[in-house]
Amino acid sequence: MDEYDFSLKLPDIDLSRVETEWQRVRSSIPEVWKLNNDGREFQVGEAMKERGLTAHYPVVLVPGIVSTSLESWSTAPEYRPFFREKMWGGFNMISQVTFNRDRWISAMMLDPITGLDPPGAKIRAAEGIDAASSFMKGYWIWSKIVENLAVVNYDTNNLHLAPYDWRLSLYNLEERDGYYSKLKATIEGLKKRQNRKVVIAAHSMGSTVRTPPYCAHICRFKWVESPEHGGGGPAWVENHIESFISIAGTHLAKAMAAFLSGEMKDTVQVNPAGAYVLERFFSRKERQKLFRSWAGSASMWIKVLSIPYILSIWGNETWAPDDDNDASHTHGELIAFRKLQNLDPLSARGFDEVSKNMTADEAGTWILERTPSSFQKMIGTNYSFGIERDEAALKRNDLDHRKWSNPLETRLPNAPSMKFICVYGHGKETELSRRYAHAPHENDETLAEVEDPVCTDPSGNICNSVRLPLDIPLSKLSRIDAEYTDENVTPKVRNGVKMGEGDGTVSLLSLGAMCVEGWKRPRWNPGKINITTVELPHRPVPTIPRGGANTSDHVDILGSTGLNEIILKVATGAGDEIESSFVSNIQEYARRVQWD
Repeated sequence: MDEYDFSLKLPDIDLSRVETEWQRVRSSIPEVWKLNNDGREFQVGEAMKERGLTAHYPVVLVPGIVSTSLESWSTAPEYRPFFREKMWGGFNMISQVTFNRDRWISAMMLDPITGLDPPGAKIRAAEGIDAASSFMKGYWIWSKIVENLAVVNYDTNNLHLAPYDWRLSLYNLEERDGYYSKLKATIEGLKKRQNRKVVIAAHSMGSTVRTPPYCAHICRFKWVESPEHGGGGPAWVENHIESFISIAGTHLAKAMAAFLSGEMKDTVQVNPAGAYVLERFFSRKERQKLFRSWAGSASMWIKVLSIPYILSIWGNETWAPDDDNDASHTHGELIAFRKLQNLDPLSARGFDEVSKNMTADEAGTWILERTPSSFQKMIGTNYSFGIERDEAALKRNDLDHRKWSNPLETRLPNAPSMKFICVYGHGKETELSRRYAHAPHENDETLAEVEDPVCTDPSGNICNSVRLPLDIPLSKLSRIDAEYTDENVTPKVRNGVKMGEGDGTVSLLSLGAMCVEGWKRPRWNPGKINITTVELPHRPVPTIPRGGANTSDHVDILGSTGLNEIILKVATGAGDEIESSFVSNIQEYARRVQWD
């Protein structure tokens, strides 16, 4: 309409009754059916208050990936309509994706070379507790924890939520926003004001890469300790942190497939109508480019991508630590392929090298080779995914920011009095690996043209993308084989996704192996910090939209009674009541890993 100078005048319509009618309808909905209020509000806090427990330690909450709302601060003409509007989170995001998709994508995508703001666009994390209390009206994230903490006398004087722009790499998060400097100062201020050390509760990626250090990994606090960065010294954690609560922490792996094909379990297991809408408004290719520009999520790339050790952590083509005894196939195959059949010779060209299934090490290398060189460079300059057993090398890694996102290449702080609690859910089927089918060729101008792709050391400028023969266009080579389902094998495969144990989002090994075994070793835990592990069984109520008080889904666990009790006990000084509790076989699985 703008292009052809059309105008549209709507008739005068009286909308004054709309809000009144909506409130009337909303008030008639039974409380249990409301997504935002289902009867759990304040209950845990009230129970703690009746015991005489009250606020004791200051509390800092660290959200996970995509939990923090992002808003536009750009004054460039093309982005002025978005100024101070939420670009991520809230109903405004939905309207922008629906009606202004291209401009929204342009604003949300980071520069693929610098990993920072693209020209003209400026998006920053929202501030305050509301920044991650709810994703949008009616869909809570941290609000139930905040509500229960408020009952035992927490408020903005002793409770801080630390939002961040989760799109950024760890290095850029400090360089652009000073995130870790500000968080370090906040913790020091809380301790000085309250005269007590601080409790940190962090969720998902927040528990592995966003804690006060520039630490990219749970409570390692390496940025804060490093003389070249925070300058806090080796005793800073011991002097400032009372307890660290890791909630559904992605310690060893989560994201990889999204960078290859823009897909994951949630995008391939939608019904046909949902798939059409998703592709129509936010295609695989668009998601792929967005994911590759968001360097923050790459911190969850699978750990231990080095051939000598990969067999001991994630298994091989015949065995994995978390395989069932009666398994029909192994979790050690991270990527499996449908055999090339009924393809004309032109379509089959360029695919000979992927005729075999792949272990984690092979898959990681293969995926990197099929991403743009800018993404490979970003991976190599910001992250490391190996394993280090030599204590002298681990000590040197304390000064290497690329290592800080990997618990197998850096050490926990030397803070023997700090309490470390791993809390996560178990009992919901979780995406562990994938089956791929070869997609039709598509133009992709972002891939580098290299005859023989290699990727042995991304930081050494010797990672290159695949090039197809000159007579066919560059393309993304594969997509999840959503047509393949087999419920009769163990582990079952649904819509091309191999299911296993976990919390619905993160695998059990990634959630618990370091907690119950890895950090028992002094090389990774020199202060001999005691690790308490609590598994919460997933027991949702089918009639409650988000599962109710006993859910342990990756996100909904934030509203569970079990987790809220743990956080409030630690915060009010009753943390000694918390003991390790298991409902899975994680202890057995972790013992099968050859750590030494």
